[in-house]
Amino acid sequence: MPDLLIELFSEEIPARMQTRAAEDLKKLVTDGLVEAGLTYAGAAAFSTPRRLSLSIDGLTGESKPVREERRGPKVGAPDKAVEGFLRGAGVAREDLEVRDDKKGQVYFAVIEKPGRMAADIIAEVLEATIRHFPWPKSMRWGDGTLKWVRPLHAILCILVDEAGAEVVPLDVDGIVSGNTTRGHRFMAPDPFSVTSFDDYEAKLKRANVVLRADERAEAIWAEATNQAFALGLEVVEDRGLLAEVAGLVEWPVVLLGRIDDDFLGLPPEVLQTSMKEHQKFFSVRNPKTGRIERFVTVANMETADNGVTILAGNQKVLAARLADAKFFWENDLRTVKTKGLEGMAAPLADVTFHNKLGSQADRIKRIEALAREIAPSVGAMPDLATEAARICKADLASEMVYEFPELQGLMGRYYAEAAGHDEGVPEACEEHWQPLGPSDEVPTAPVSIAVALADKIDTLTGFWAIDEKPTGSKDPFALRRAALGIIRILVERDIRMPLSEVFPHAHPYGDATSGADLLDFFYDRLKVFLREKGIRHDIIDACIAMPGSDDLTLLVKRAEALAAVLATDDGENLIQGFKRANNILTQAEEKDGVEYSYGADVKYAEEPAEMALFAALDAADAKIAPAMKAEDFGTAMTAMAALRGPIDQFFTDVQVNADSQILRRNRLNLLSRIRNICLSVADLTQIEG
Repeated sequence: MPDLLIELFSEEIPARMQTRAAEDLKKLVTDGLVEAGLTYAGAAAFSTPRRLSLSIDGLTGESKPVREERRGPKVGAPDKAVEGFLRGAGVAREDLEVRDDKKGQVYFAVIEKPGRMAADIIAEVLEATIRHFPWPKSMRWGDGTLKWVRPLHAILCILVDEAGAEVVPLDVDGIVSGNTTRGHRFMAPDPFSVTSFDDYEAKLKRANVVLRADERAEAIWAEATNQAFALGLEVVEDRGLLAEVAGLVEWPVVLLGRIDDDFLGLPPEVLQTSMKEHQKFFSVRNPKTGRIERFVTVANMETADNGVTILAGNQKVLAARLADAKFFWENDLRTVKTKGLEGMAAPLADVTFHNKLGSQADRIKRIEALAREIAPSVGAMPDLATEAARICKADLASEMVYEFPELQGLMGRYYAEAAGHDEGVPEACEEHWQPLGPSDEVPTAPVSIAVALADKIDTLTGFWAIDEKPTGSKDPFALRRAALGIIRILVERDIRMPLSEVFPHAHPYGDATSGADLLDFFYDRLKVFLREKGIRHDIIDACIAMPGSDDLTLLVKRAEALAAVLATDDGENLIQGFKRANNILTQAEEKDGVEYSYGADVKYAEEPAEMALFAALDAADAKIAPAMKAEDFGTAMTAMAALRGPIDQFFTDVQVNADSQILRRNRLNLLSRIRNICLSVADLTQIEG
């Protein structure tokens, strides 16, 4: 079975597109081959700045013949119906067969497709892949009509078997396939032929091209950390930047440069962000001082002077960039010293948050008032929470955040410290944005928590009040993320805060914020949050139906306890016993037109299993009631699960609908006790199965 090697050689592909493009090439080609009747053992795709490559092992040499029968219209059907069938089947009228059917004679088309050689199929699939490749952005060049992300220069396409390598003939807009490629643009630009994937990869490496992106990344990281370690420094880890830089070079050469002393006083995050965003440099930190003192840049070639000229040019450009950052930093500090953070925030009065919700300054006032309300619930001093909320958005008006928006919050902490704020206020300026994602840390300090909750609740209640809610996949104001952030803060920090009591304080626009709709939105987000922890949606629904479910921390504890019980045999079987009792009781109440809830009397019990159930219910009730009052859901759920045995035995040994009406009523009232005790823990009617 032959192996297939494809390379699409072009001008430089943007680094951010390479990984996805390699995956797309693999999927489009392999799907096309399989659809055409070929099979393969394995496939792997690779990318460098100037090439996409695909290696397919164990490809079948030809497709199998296919015979297909299609049932058509009845004999005597209108001509248009027959002609439509002929077009769809791709056959002529004289090729149709007439066969007897239950309802008369019917036309059948027999379509026979002969097997095709792999080379013919590959050429067809690869041309379609190239012409319809899903680049995010593409271009045309010269006089042709072909589109590619950058001008496509060559196509390497060979089939390799025991007899050797054979070029798959292909011509796409004048680009003819062959068995040659080129190495590094400057260090090894001459073409060379290849005979297999192993030969291809080895010759590329000799021509100063590392084909595998992960190998380039590992080489960069190893050399950068070794050079930094030799100077007693450490490279700041940034996996995203590492992947991007690995996509910028084919032959990585790591160079360690120095940052001018004039810029070492800048905050480390400013240096790191400026170098990353503008120059794609790695930051090198002094572990003793925490300062960023050097940088790592990755060149794409070896030079006679070992990179001295390249490094000098990079340091010159970096100095100009950092001079701008230093200017922003010093101007912002001057504003803070003369006007304070409230003065820095003054321009936010002219920045519209939303045309129906006022300016950013209006929003800050709402957050300030809400943070004061929330503060006692999270253990924060109301005055400190108010102070932090008042200045938490001030850095949005700073020159530094205007240049580097990703530093919002962090710069707020630096400026708050420079303005003399303390007692958790500077930290709140940074942490109130958290969490920004599912893996982000949540705030820990009480003041930070108060402001973070106020910020997110104001966002949600505001947009709910003006009916700007998420719809389907659209969530332009990131309201789902805000709700998930609130859930994570409350649950992970074990904060008790009934949301229905907070919402009315949150927003002055309308009264929609106090409705159940927003709470339902939180429940939907909570189900997503708990699903990742293995808790089913029906378990959450069973707990939402209980009193106090607007306290999300309490709700989660109840759901976790119920999930743990239902994971046991006793818990799972108890549900079946509860549902049986509930069904019998419901049917009897509908039939008799009465509610059986007046209390069963043990003196009417005749069977041992009946008496045992009375005793078990009394024991469970004695444990469940105080446990629920103390919010000890684990104890309550365990006591409820212990009813499984007595309930099972009761249904085995006792006939509920006895001939004696006294016994029947008493036993139905006993079932009512089962229902009431179980429903006092959770609404088990919501549990599926």
